[in-house]
Amino acid sequence: MFNYAVDHIFSYSVSLDPNMEVIGPIPEGLRINVYIQGGEVNGAKVNGKIRPVGADWLTVRQDGVGVMSVRATIETDDGALIYVEYSGVIDFGEDGYTRLLSGKPAGKVQVRAVPRYSTAHPDYLWLNRLQCVNVGEGYLSPEKAEVSYDVYALK
Repeated sequence: MFNYAVDHIFSYSVSLDPNMEVIGPIPEGLRINVYIQGGEVNGAKVNGKIRPVGADWLTVRQDGVGVMSVRATIETDDGALIYVEYSGVIDFGEDGYTRLLSGKPAGKVQVRAVPRYSTAHPDYLWLNRLQCVNVGEGYLSPEKAEVSYDVYALK
């Protein structure tokens, strides 16, 4: 057994464009692009906003599992820019693929991801050294799309 611990780094919430760009069924699953509209970041060491750039290039497999590929930018209250990239999974349920293909809302879903952070700002270089996990939930409907996470560093 390896010794490890987790340390809460910050939490964030993101508003997503509910008008998702549905590419359609591809060999890997249902391709949907979900664009970021903005968000808030709050924590002991990082505070700021999620800039309204980036997206989740999501593929929903036929078993209802969504495979995320997210890229976004955090702008801290003191002006630092932090690039975040993560992959993860969303469980839309066993009928999730069929429901999303027919345009029915997903509702509340659990979201798990593994982000990596990159920045050149001297006050946040410590983020470049971390492997983190996102634990959160999302809500997807034709009227509203959002996701919220707690971010933990593995130590």
